[in-house]
Amino acid sequence: MEYSVKNTAISGQATPCIIVGVYETRRLSPSGQQLDKSSSGYLTAILKRGDIQGKLDQALLLHDVPGTACERVLLVGCGPEKELDDNNYRKILARAATTLDQRGIREGCCHLLELAVPGRDLHWKTRQAMEVFEHTLYHFNQLKSKPDKRAGRLRRLHFNVADTREQKVVRQAVKEGQAIAAGTRLARDLANLPGNICTPAYLAAQAKKLARQSECIKVKVLGEKEMARLNMGALLSVARGSRQDAKLIVIDYQGGRKQDRPYVLVGKGITFDSGGISIKPSAAMDEMKFDMCGAASTLGTLAAVAEMQLPLNIIGVIPSSENLPDGNASKPGDIVTSMSGQTIEVLNTDAEGRLVLCDALSYCERFRPRTIIDIATLTGACVIALGKHFSGLLGNDEALTEDLLAAGKCSGDTAWHLPLGKEYQQQLHSNFADMANVGGREAGTITAACFLSRFTEKYRWAHLDIAGTAWHSGHHKGATGRPVPLLTQYLLDRCKKH
Repeated sequence: MEYSVKNTAISGQATPCIIVGVYETRRLSPSGQQLDKSSSGYLTAILKRGDIQGKLDQALLLHDVPGTACERVLLVGCGPEKELDDNNYRKILARAATTLDQRGIREGCCHLLELAVPGRDLHWKTRQAMEVFEHTLYHFNQLKSKPDKRAGRLRRLHFNVADTREQKVVRQAVKEGQAIAAGTRLARDLANLPGNICTPAYLAAQAKKLARQSECIKVKVLGEKEMARLNMGALLSVARGSRQDAKLIVIDYQGGRKQDRPYVLVGKGITFDSGGISIKPSAAMDEMKFDMCGAASTLGTLAAVAEMQLPLNIIGVIPSSENLPDGNASKPGDIVTSMSGQTIEVLNTDAEGRLVLCDALSYCERFRPRTIIDIATLTGACVIALGKHFSGLLGNDEALTEDLLAAGKCSGDTAWHLPLGKEYQQQLHSNFADMANVGGREAGTITAACFLSRFTEKYRWAHLDIAGTAWHSGHHKGATGRPVPLLTQYLLDRCKKH
């Protein structure tokens, strides 16, 4: 979609639709009041009739408003003004986007940036508008023989800003918003693809495509023979049941100085997870194509970073495999040796994500990272604990977790900090190996992170469990693209501190 910044008197805007807000007291936003004045009280008369009360999720489309040059005016309910916060602001934007798209309106002029959101500036409001519009209008039609022709009718959105300095702020926010939206869209597209298309080799090809699009990116892909030479026994044990070769994909973005230590993202890339020999129930198993959302978000974040040309060095590492049952597949009770030399008793082959991640995390030591963040659809326990709203966050460095929490709050892609106490480590005890790969039913998200922490003692590390936030089930089934906004905001924040 195209975005632009305008400075035109609202009554003279010759556009298919002007978008203004109305609060629950039926009080118009400042631009709405200007339109009302130009139309000799036409909007006030509409409000008095009760056609719209200004509640959240309400919208009213008006045609041929007198005294204006536009074709339509869209009134969007904003709820009580004193309750306007980050979440309600996003709801207002989403309602506007949905209404415009459903009515087949191809172009609009948005005046919602003027809404006063406590603690948020114009840059934040603009970027949120960009991201929410793009997220709301997303459709995945690539694999349909007859794609929905209604999808994505809205083509252009203008932001009307009078002050010259504010126009500069808005343009910068639009640039950032477009990059983050594009990265999120890439993550959603990859995750929504089925497992027979999006294989480990396909993910590697997408990483190479990203490298062709940016001079700052180089990609290296390790195959199973190369991983065997590195003694990645944990990762390779997961791939034994699959006919698709496992891949370790390394994406190196060099936007900073050569001597700058990199920030490293490690994304779990299980392109289909049947559970292996510890096979999952058949109901909703199709959703296990989403088990590579950590990999998808890593690729999406690097795509956003490259588009914005951030002055940082960032490395994305994606351990990718399928997890399937086979005569050669790993069995419960097998013991494997990780790249670190630590041995692991595989009590449950459906706890495979931590096995591919642990070798990838050991591999990352060679980069001397400033920080490492791994992103994984790791545990069903996280869905039970936090639902679909917050990603689980654990780590070994308080400052890093605080930075990620702040980035999540700013971006609206929120996380919740869970404890990582030593007392949980005993649940990983094994009589036959250095550790077991599962710690029982209790505190499953925490013990999974405890397992990973044994491979991250040499650097600052955080773990994002996105099992509950990476996709939606049911009628609206599909990937969300999270946590691309959180990760990108974290990296943007690092630019300010360099």
